[in-house]
Amino acid sequence: MKLTPSKLNSFTAIKLPSAFLCGVRTKVLNNAQCITTVKHKWINQNPFKSMFWAVQGMAAEFSTGALMIAKIQESGKKVSMLVTSNNATFTKKATGRITFTCADGLKASETLEKAISTGEGQTFWMQSVGVNQDGVIVSTFNFEWSIKVKS
Repeated sequence: MKLTPSKLNSFTAIKLPSAFLCGVRTKVLNNAQCITTVKHKWINQNPFKSMFWAVQGMAAEFSTGALMIAKIQESGKKVSMLVTSNNATFTKKATGRITFTCADGLKASETLEKAISTGEGQTFWMQSVGVNQDGVIVSTFNFEWSIKVKS
């Protein structure tokens, strides 16, 4: 079964209800990238009338994780994955619809291939950049993923 944005949104509703209620949605998933969006609204705002940083983090992490899940699924192998570290930079108030793009599909593929061929766990960084409706970067998230083929 191929992962699609629709299937990921259903998954989010069932397995990640906080993200779903806050409005995190997958818009694009292909070999190269994953794009998620989240709209600023009452349920996900901070006291400064912008989007809470953790809601941005959920959308950003999901764009990296969904891309990795798709790669693992394509491989047909059982692989564990875990975020081991992250950091973020915030450059503008997040209001309106924020779109997070992770374009690290090739990096994810190469790292997964190395984990499969060597049998050793691998760690690597994936980045998701959030932009507002005007195309202005509001935040940049980096996630260090650890992957390991299960025996």
